[in-house]
Amino acid sequence: MARAAATVSSLVEGEPELADAISTLLERTEGGETVEWGDVNDELSSGQWGRLIERGILVDDGDGFELADRGEIKEALEESDDVDVGDDDGGWTVWDKGAAVGSVLLFLGYSQQPIRNAVGSTIDMLLGPLDQALPFYLVILTLALLTGLYSTLLQANLMDMEKMGEYQDQMKEIQERRKAAKERGDDEALEQIQEEQMEAMGDQLGMFKLQFRPMVWIMLITVPAFLWMYWKILPGASGSIVNDAGVTIVMPFIGELSNGWTTGVVGPMQAWIVWYFLCSMAFTQVIRKSLDVQTTPS
Repeated sequence: MARAAATVSSLVEGEPELADAISTLLERTEGGETVEWGDVNDELSSGQWGRLIERGILVDDGDGFELADRGEIKEALEESDDVDVGDDDGGWTVWDKGAAVGSVLLFLGYSQQPIRNAVGSTIDMLLGPLDQALPFYLVILTLALLTGLYSTLLQANLMDMEKMGEYQDQMKEIQERRKAAKERGDDEALEQIQEEQMEAMGDQLGMFKLQFRPMVWIMLITVPAFLWMYWKILPGASGSIVNDAGVTIVMPFIGELSNGWTTGVVGPMQAWIVWYFLCSMAFTQVIRKSLDVQTTPS
């Protein structure tokens, strides 16, 4: 999309009231005429007039102001008629909402023993052979690698980076205009910008939905893995040797832990949780760099 059209689309997305202002200018300059502020002050506020000049929609030709490119601007305005960023649902589908509900139900397993036992014994049919073949610290390391991989891929594929970038640009633009209006003492523009900031609260909710969408799928897969580790480690829960309180293990940077994986090493955080997070953070960074995966808007 050409520059003028892209600018109009961005403006109308962030400030829907500018659509009427641009429509008025299209009507007043239909025959190629130039306009001055006095010609349109019955329809446009001074803030809107200054905003359109600032963004290059209106350009000074020496005799007055004219639209930068009527054709592009008109086309972009028509395409933007049905766009409302604030009402965007973040791209959530019925499946996404179902995954969110499933994640919440699985979280109950940390406090509800029947759920924990059901999930743990079910996942053990898949991970049990791995547990028997490897020391438990390697089992945790393997799970950290797998969760880091699918978490990165889910974020890359389910987050709309372009839309998130638009949200961020919109908020940054409002802040810059507020600062400029303060510096020039334009109270009318400040009042309008304040209204835009209030309306942008809905846009921030939309951005939150975009960010949280992959998280529900990540939790839907990760929580069962965590419940299985908890089920294996919890004393008396699974009969595994890792539950023996007398087992001594050695962790990097920490040393010997005489009470096994249930030893608290960072406040109340037990050794197995700390080991998982260390491995997960390291693998996630390596995976993102290796696959050149972008998980934040540029």
